[in-house]
Amino acid sequence: MQDRVIVTAALTGAGDTVGKSEHVPVSPEQIAADAVAAANAGAAVVHIHVRNVDTGQGSRDVALYRDVVGRIRESGVDVVVNLTAGMGGDLFLDQDDPLKPVDGTDLVNATDRLPHVEELLPDICTQDCGSLNFGEGSQLYVSTPDMLRTGLKRIQELGVKPELEIFDTGQLWLATKLIEEGLIDAPPLFQLCMGIPYGAPANPELLQTMVNMLPEDAQWASFAIGRNQLPWVAQSALLGGHVRVGLEDNLYLAKGVKATNAQLVERAVSIVEGLGGTIATPDEARAQLNLKGAGRG
Repeated sequence: MQDRVIVTAALTGAGDTVGKSEHVPVSPEQIAADAVAAANAGAAVVHIHVRNVDTGQGSRDVALYRDVVGRIRESGVDVVVNLTAGMGGDLFLDQDDPLKPVDGTDLVNATDRLPHVEELLPDICTQDCGSLNFGEGSQLYVSTPDMLRTGLKRIQELGVKPELEIFDTGQLWLATKLIEEGLIDAPPLFQLCMGIPYGAPANPELLQTMVNMLPEDAQWASFAIGRNQLPWVAQSALLGGHVRVGLEDNLYLAKGVKATNAQLVERAVSIVEGLGGTIATPDEARAQLNLKGAGRG
């Protein structure tokens, strides 16, 4: 187990969850308030998406990110800010005419996924390390090797730490190659994402295999979605990783009991401490991850 285990709270995501739980934050005020509550509950890092206030759907609106991050920084609560840079990779295809994108497609180039990162300079931003059949139907998430190289180069220039989102073993292979190419400063930070259809299943043996594939100096975390989220806190911590919980990935504290982000963080802290671990503070997380943006928010 790590000497200090970093807890990340993934607050809202971009999935179709708003109608499934009244606790999913939508407005900038709600997202920022949840970030503060998660930090007070023990999260060193908050992972942030924003949503269209009228529709509840995920958004790339820089003004919404500006509002959320500004509120967090003005709150006086210390927490590491991790902004998604994965929006803009969604491609929905017509089965009969696959060259014709259909409603729901939001596909832009690598640098057009980064304007909020360029403006707000968070400590961390995510990079999804490969393309993926995203669930049933005809939705793809698109992140090609060339897109990743372009995005990572710009992120490196900005001094922001990329969190390498890994949804399968081939993506891990690609990420290690990009590290070898010098596009990611040490130590690399990996997030091993388990149980998302159709990436890596939430299988402990597969997680161990992926951990064995990591570079020696890697810092890493792992999470699983749905009912596997809280058991996976123990799974990840015991294998030497950090942990992630939050309403992006799971809506429940127990069967039939809807959770808040703060409650999920509290439960994660309890699990780690029950195993004999110690929870990292934001400053300890910054030191472990060698964040160049320490103190920016």
